[in-house]
Amino acid sequence: MSETATRTKATNDIKDIRLADEGRRRTEWAERSMPVLRQLRERFARERPLVGKRLAACLHVTTETANLAVTLQAGGADVALCASNPLSTQDDVAAHLVKDHGIKVFAIKGEDHATYYEHIRAALAHRPDITMDDGADLVGALHMIALNRLDDLAPPVRKWVETLSTADRKALVAGVIGSTEETTTGVIRLKAMAKDGVLQFPVIAVNDSQTKHLFDNRYGTGQSTLDGIIRATNLLIAGSAVVVAGYGWCGRGFAMRARGAGANVLVTEIDPMKALEAQMDGYRVVPMEDAAPVGDLFVTLTGNVEVIRVEHMRAMKDGAILANSGHFNVEIDLEGLKKVGEGPKPVREFVEEWRLAGKRLFVLADGRLINLAAAEGHPASVMDMSFANQALAAEYVVNNAKKLSKDVHRIPVELDQEIARLKLQAMGVAIDTLTPAQRKYLASWDMGT
Repeated sequence: MSETATRTKATNDIKDIRLADEGRRRTEWAERSMPVLRQLRERFARERPLVGKRLAACLHVTTETANLAVTLQAGGADVALCASNPLSTQDDVAAHLVKDHGIKVFAIKGEDHATYYEHIRAALAHRPDITMDDGADLVGALHMIALNRLDDLAPPVRKWVETLSTADRKALVAGVIGSTEETTTGVIRLKAMAKDGVLQFPVIAVNDSQTKHLFDNRYGTGQSTLDGIIRATNLLIAGSAVVVAGYGWCGRGFAMRARGAGANVLVTEIDPMKALEAQMDGYRVVPMEDAAPVGDLFVTLTGNVEVIRVEHMRAMKDGAILANSGHFNVEIDLEGLKKVGEGPKPVREFVEEWRLAGKRLFVLADGRLINLAAAEGHPASVMDMSFANQALAAEYVVNNAKKLSKDVHRIPVELDQEIARLKLQAMGVAIDTLTPAQRKYLASWDMGT
């Protein structure tokens, strides 16, 4: 592939390099709570398992992500990083990565739609051997290129791809030996691609690891979502009716935290098994149309579109607050609201007022991830495990790319368990081990009661 056809126009695009010192201090603070990733970084620095590999990552640019990027760089990777959400970038962290580590960063908090996709273009122009996604934006773009569906690409990406020769386009996609995916939404997309037989390379579903979704999704999303809502609104949660849309691991984590803060929690679901779980966990399970007139605060955590629609908004009480902590800003039907409502009117940072049927509705962070827009995302301690999975998944791709089928794979169970073991060790927690007799009993079929 020709270098001139694919090189980025600049090595970074960030808000202000002068913010680097603050970003360094905050990244170092997060690192204190990431002992598993620290151990991996030390091993990566010795063994250099990613040497010679170009890695493009589309992730939330936070202090935790900075520690992952530095770990990947320590392993020998040439890293380029862009944001996976226009509002999630921490500008001081981006500056720190550029100034102190020479990592290519394309991310600015509050970037508009065009800039967001220009940054994705820049990450693709890094010509990655490995991609790392949080929502499948990089992989999605690569597959639109592979399938020659250029009209489905965002304009900044499409215009760039149109300057590439057919051979360069093929080489761009063929050069990717594998990918990793961080979030539920991305994994759903990728499994659909695999089912349709269009997936061009193997993908490791980091989200499917137990040390990711059981902890990041539940405890991380639960705490950080509540944190973001409170920072944005200064709302008293105690005594409020909080409607949680979706009872997956993210939903149950937030429901648990909201109840712990004194809320009366209602849950909406479409999956009978999850609805049954929520009911037996002590929550009131109702359809959204029944929850709409009752709720003070609505939080979507489904990964689906139009979970809260205009008919629900019309039924809400005056002053209802709407927030999203699913991946994309499609769970609240803001396009529908724009057609029938008046607004938006800024009220305070991350809070906009809409008027509908004589009532006020308050939408947080333009329907984007409230935990990253108004707060700092998940605590570093839980991201320690998630990003240990990402680092090990990248190493696994390098070591096994030729053997992996073009499908969605989970990280090997033994690596998942090793992350849990290291985390327990760092926490000073000891556990029992099986005795020889217990191992024999569990492995036998002829030992009766």
